[in-house]
Amino acid sequence: MEYAVIVLVLVLLQYSFISFMVGKARGTYNINAPAVSGDEMFERYYRVQQNTLEQLIVFVPGMLLFTHYVHALTAAGLGLVFFIGRMIYYKAYIADPKSRGLGFTLSFVAAHVLVIGGLVGAVLNLI
Repeated sequence: MEYAVIVLVLVLLQYSFISFMVGKARGTYNINAPAVSGDEMFERYYRVQQNTLEQLIVFVPGMLLFTHYVHALTAAGLGLVFFIGRMIYYKAYIADPKSRGLGFTLSFVAAHVLVIGGLVGAVLNLI
């Protein structure tokens, strides 16, 4: 369980880092709040943050469900895949949005394996 919690916290800290980078990009590219457009580079940072937030909505409960109903260490491993996928996504999207595929796929698949695995584990627990 502890490994899964550690990975979950790392993913949340990763999101905080990405959010900080959006704030920094706001200053660098002179985009005053509440604007979220006006410079392509700023928009790249912003889209990474928003996409990561969208993925966290699936990942966090999936991580907790899988940890509880299936296997905590496996959940931690899948969580690391998600974490690495998000870092790849971040770097690729900032460099060239068309190159985001690998990072997106790694994180999307890991999050959904966690959710579906958690569902299967809960159903099997009922049987």
